[in-house]
Amino acid sequence: MDQSFLLMLSNLLHLQNSLDPTTSFLSSTLSSSTTSTTASAAVSSPTSSSSSANASPTSLLSSSSAAPLLFFTIASVLSFLASSRPPSTKSKPKPKTPSSPPPNPSNAASDFSVSAFRALSTEHIWSLEAPLRDAQWRSLYGVSYPVFTTVVDKLKPHIALSNLSLPSDYAVAMVLSRLSHGFSAKTLAASYSLEPYLISKITNMVTRLLATKLYREFIRIPGTHGTRRRLIENTQAFEELTSLPNMCGAIDGSHIKLHSLPNDPNLAANYKCRYGFPSVQLQVVADHKKIFWDVCVKAPGATDDTAHFRDSLLYNRLTSGDTMWDKVINVRGHNVRPYIIGDWCYPLLPFLLTPFSPDGVGTPAQNLFDGMLMKGRSVVVDAIGLLKGRWKILQDLNVGLNHAPQTIVACCVLHNLCQIAREPEPELWKEPDENGPQPRVLDGEKSFYYHGESLRQALADDLHQRLSSR
Repeated sequence: MDQSFLLMLSNLLHLQNSLDPTTSFLSSTLSSSTTSTTASAAVSSPTSSSSSANASPTSLLSSSSAAPLLFFTIASVLSFLASSRPPSTKSKPKPKTPSSPPPNPSNAASDFSVSAFRALSTEHIWSLEAPLRDAQWRSLYGVSYPVFTTVVDKLKPHIALSNLSLPSDYAVAMVLSRLSHGFSAKTLAASYSLEPYLISKITNMVTRLLATKLYREFIRIPGTHGTRRRLIENTQAFEELTSLPNMCGAIDGSHIKLHSLPNDPNLAANYKCRYGFPSVQLQVVADHKKIFWDVCVKAPGATDDTAHFRDSLLYNRLTSGDTMWDKVINVRGHNVRPYIIGDWCYPLLPFLLTPFSPDGVGTPAQNLFDGMLMKGRSVVVDAIGLLKGRWKILQDLNVGLNHAPQTIVACCVLHNLCQIAREPEPELWKEPDENGPQPRVLDGEKSFYYHGESLRQALADDLHQRLSSR
């Protein structure tokens, strides 16, 4: 017999017994015909209408008439049929969860465990085609798998000296995830089931190693320490871009927004930049490939570009002659050594040439020179845009003020690694328009200024003659 039918019958008997335990449907069906006839007459009698109206459900169910049994049998059969129908295919739509860049902090901590990372990096990594594999790693850690392994291999010996309880590659992955997505220590701690202070400690360790141990390898001034070939490559590439000879780099500054101000009100005022938010100053020099060959982070946001430049090691090396490029060309009787270019916020020097005018009111030769110079300067603007677009923590720096410089420099090292490896370039971060004042010429710089002025005019006249004769 069908098990569902037996269950239905059991439920029916249970209902009758619960309402009137003194009788049962089974005993009613086996009762004598005399009792059934008497009960039947009582129900059908016209004189019993008022009493039947006041009859309780118990009295009806305890009756030996077949009507209650029939009633409850039908009800149970209908209930059985309803329960045996297939469930409706309609279901409540699942609430949509907003998409977010991986790793999503709302995911379970197991998704970010050491075992999950090990499965990703050892088991699943070789089952994917290289483009898919690298795209997955970029979405997680901001770099492709080969670049990731390069970083790990170079940092692993130094991390091993720190007695860190976590695997080196796992620690590097955690920090790269934070730098590339801009997560705070608290947010990342919830994902990795670690304390926020431990996330901060690991971040500080890895960024310090990147900024110190890898800086000299990946951020180098061209023409020094056996890099003359790179200097020649830079000057040739810039000349193809701008028609200006012996240009070897472009300099610019950028304000790195701080997530919070220092607690000291007097100190906080020094960090509020001209754009209205707290920041520290980043100064970089980039080549034609948008690779940084000098990085400086020494000034709070209220400092202007010129003051930051004059306080940098690059300025001291160039003015002292410590860095003297020997690739010299002759332009209209002037010996022109390799030089960098900047906008009107920087001082005019023989090794740093700036536009004649920010608003194009010079001679035709001067305006042509300014246009070509700003074309060459665009590489450093794009390089900074790539830096902040790829390492989103620099859009709102959520580390302690003492660790801000090393975090910024670490991102610059990683930027160069990505450019050297020809990683896909993300969407550029848009910097605010420059609106700084032109710098004042210092007494100690006047000889440099006059020399730079004569070189700039000679280059402008030479450029105008060459392009006009074409």
